[in-house]
Amino acid sequence: MDLAWNILVGNGISFFAGIFLIISYCVNDPKKAYKHQFLNAFILAVSSVFFYSWTGVVTMLIAASRNAMVYYDRLTRNWVIFFLIVTVVLGVYVNNLGWVGLLPVFAIIEITLCNYFLKEIKSIKTGFIINSAIYIVYFMAILDFASVAMESVTALIGLVSLIHLIKGGKS
Repeated sequence: MDLAWNILVGNGISFFAGIFLIISYCVNDPKKAYKHQFLNAFILAVSSVFFYSWTGVVTMLIAASRNAMVYYDRLTRNWVIFFLIVTVVLGVYVNNLGWVGLLPVFAIIEITLCNYFLKEIKSIKTGFIINSAIYIVYFMAILDFASVAMESVTALIGLVSLIHLIKGGKS
C-alpha cells in the first residue's frame, strides 16, 4: 500500500478509536472510563500499523492490556513495574521514529503510574488530560490528523468535565 492510502485508512481507524476516548472522558465512573480507554488503545494499535509506527503498536497493546487489568482491579505494584519495564524495553527497541517514537513510551509511563496511584476521578481525569497533551504532539508528528482532532476535542471535554467536578457539579 502507498503512504497516502495508509494515512487515509489509519486516520479512519483512529477516528473510530477517538470516539471511545471521548466517552472515557465523559463518564464519572473510573471503571467505565478504563473500559473505554481499553477499546481506544486497542483500536489505536491497529491504526498505528498504517502509520508504520511500531512504537505505537507496541505501546497501545501494552496500554490496552494495562487498562484491562485496571478495569478488573488486577493492577498490582508488580504489574505496574512489569508494564513500565516492558514499555521502556519494547518501546525503545521497536522505535523507528527517533524522539517522536519515544512520546508514546513517555505517555504510557505517565498513565501507568496514574492508573496505579490515582483512584479518585478528578485526579484520573487530570492524568488523562496530560496524556492527551503528549499524544497530540505524537499524532501530529506521524500525520494522524484524526487522532490529533479527537485528542484535542477529548482534552477539551475532559478539561470542562474536570472543571465541573471541581466546582461540585456533575459532568
